[in-house]
Amino acid sequence: MRMGSVLIIGAGGVGNVVAHKCAQVADVFSKITLASRNIEKCIKIQKDVKENTNRVIDVAELDADVVLQTIDLIKKVKPDVVINVALPYQDLSIMDACLETGVHYIDTANYEPIDVPKFEYKWQWEYNGRFKEKGIMALLGCGFDPGVTNAFCAFAQKKLYDEIKSIDIVDCNAGQHGHAFATNFNPEINIREITQNGKYWEKGKWIETKPLEISVDFDYPEAGVKKSYLLFHEELESLVKHIKGLERIRFWMTFSENYLTHLRVLQNIGITRIDEIEFDGKKIVPLKFLKALLPDPGSLGENYTGKTVIGCVFDGVKDSKRKKIFIYNVCDHAECYKEVKSQAVSYTAGVPPMIGAMLIIKGIWRGNGVFNVEQLDPEPFMDMLNKHGLPWKQIDFRNSILEK
Repeated sequence: MRMGSVLIIGAGGVGNVVAHKCAQVADVFSKITLASRNIEKCIKIQKDVKENTNRVIDVAELDADVVLQTIDLIKKVKPDVVINVALPYQDLSIMDACLETGVHYIDTANYEPIDVPKFEYKWQWEYNGRFKEKGIMALLGCGFDPGVTNAFCAFAQKKLYDEIKSIDIVDCNAGQHGHAFATNFNPEINIREITQNGKYWEKGKWIETKPLEISVDFDYPEAGVKKSYLLFHEELESLVKHIKGLERIRFWMTFSENYLTHLRVLQNIGITRIDEIEFDGKKIVPLKFLKALLPDPGSLGENYTGKTVIGCVFDGVKDSKRKKIFIYNVCDHAECYKEVKSQAVSYTAGVPPMIGAMLIIKGIWRGNGVFNVEQLDPEPFMDMLNKHGLPWKQIDFRNSILEK
């Protein structure tokens, strides 16, 4: 069996999961290196991985904003694949380093400029020609959503439908972490994302909405009825390109009233701003200051209870008959913590890039250029989800709430 080396950049909650899951597959990942600006976090994860898997991983200090540092580390480590689970602001810097060194690249979230909350793939798609010329692959958005949801869509197009008319991606966190207010992944990225205008695709054009303007009550398996809000999410941009004949696609996410109340207050007093202000003779970004005050998402797992439910509702035609199907995963926060000392949101984001790296190392996923997950064969990926902690279910869907 083909074995390989992986360099993981980022030691937050998701980086912790990626390191643990790679360590569990010793017959594929012969060498694992975890790098971050915060070496203490790397050392903590290194210790936990040793305790949980009896594998020793290497750690390194790295400022991924500095391309030359990343190039030097890649040359030293000699990985087959770089998994980027650092901040989205660093995507292009890490892609540049992979191009210079000829190493495959994977991330879980698309690039965005630090000073403008723009969630677009255009900057990374522009790298396609250079990755082709170098003979290497860049795999974008290989988390859960985006990532697994894209694979669900590719699977539905390949195996379940002659034509998909609409897709609704639904994301529910029905868990409780015990804090008055906390975000399940990087607070800066999370708050930038949900305070922007919503957007969805219908009848050949993008329709924009005010932030959290539209909501529905959706009945989630094992979680029950939860109010779900329409957002723009980056996988919509790529799926519109790659799912043929699509008439409408939307993304929905749950938020508790407690969460939204805190968010409104924080917005009203200006602490979610991303522009610099002057305070006590120094320049600070209010949202970065808020991030420093909030709990580290990687620390939430110990007392987290409840489940996440994420999936895709499809409406389309097969053999001239209308057909509605729901493909989804349920993940338990407490079970994730027992396995890898993580809450389920980090777990669902961290397992897929490990699988993507494994498929690239094995040569099952191959290609030169920049790819989104739905452009690759979904079946080996979905098979690995069942084997590595994210089993999925497929059911007929009869709930009409999303027909609005």
